[in-house]
Amino acid sequence: MLFREAERTDLDSIEMIYNDIHTAEENGLKTIGWMRGIYPTRKTAEESILRGDMFVLEDGEVLGAAIINRTQVDVYYNAPWEHETDSVCVLHTLVISPKAAGKGYGRAFVEFYERWAKEHDLPELRIDTNARNTAARAMYGKMRYKEIGIVPTEFNGIPGVDLVLLEKNLAD
Repeated sequence: MLFREAERTDLDSIEMIYNDIHTAEENGLKTIGWMRGIYPTRKTAEESILRGDMFVLEDGEVLGAAIINRTQVDVYYNAPWEHETDSVCVLHTLVISPKAAGKGYGRAFVEFYERWAKEHDLPELRIDTNARNTAARAMYGKMRYKEIGIVPTEFNGIPGVDLVLLEKNLAD
């Protein structure tokens, strides 16, 4: 299993994962809270690759992707975070191909995110997820991420999202 910064040549693979997740959700096999054509899209991945903050998980092929940066979305600013600091690292849009589900890749990607944050001296970790995404919430909880609030919002163009805000501090 290899984690690396995404390249333009990964764009089709990332888009395929997004589309497979949208299809699984539309068929009632997954509950993420995303919408095809709104979020995430090929443009989501393309912009992130150009910024240099998209990372992929490879295991023979690209099986996962996520954005890792210091960019906090606007709903974060009034949240009751336990740790107020400028040393924040945020994980956005973590996706694992549905064909690789249940094999520990999601957890491995979060562990990579934690190592990356530590290497960049960013001990305050933040993640958000749709309240409907119970699988992600369970995984983050097992990994000692604390839910600090749920914020009703329009998120990435999707109306009516109850956004769960989670944090973990590596110094704790």
